[in-house]
Amino acid sequence: MNFVAMDFETANHEKHSAVSVALAVVRDDQVVDEFYSLIQPETYFSARNTAIHGIHEQDVANAPKFPEIWAKVAPLFTEEKLVVAHNAPFDHGVLTGTLAYYGIEQPHYMLLDTVRSSRKFFPDFANHKLNTVAENLGITLAHHHNALDDAVAAANILIYQAQHFGTENIKPFVKNK
Repeated sequence: MNFVAMDFETANHEKHSAVSVALAVVRDDQVVDEFYSLIQPETYFSARNTAIHGIHEQDVANAPKFPEIWAKVAPLFTEEKLVVAHNAPFDHGVLTGTLAYYGIEQPHYMLLDTVRSSRKFFPDFANHKLNTVAENLGITLAHHHNALDDAVAAANILIYQAQHFGTENIKPFVKNK
């Protein structure tokens, strides 16, 4: 399979509050490239979110704003590209919310949520959180809520699912965005 796994961390509940983004590029069932960046959001930081991911306002003071990052990664978000995320409604929402905040045109791409596919393929897991699924499948997740580690884990979850259940059984989970 060829796809891109994405993960965002946010400063607060607002959809345009991304503080980090990571992408894991998969070609032929292998993670072949990784991208990670802190992001300087134009909003406040909530203590709750900072406690989850450990990113503070001073950590992103000199980070690029999202439009600069988007210019680098936008080619990965096209109609023929599959984008994967664990809890895709959240990450897709952050992407679309941040693009809307900056008045940037929304991309169209195919989206797959590995939470949904994991619920189908692994109904007996205690839950389908990223760390639980990764642990049950023997996938390394060194630092949960580090965007890069989370994106790579999501990529490896889909690779595992495709190898064990077949790509034809993955296709029903793909949605056009």
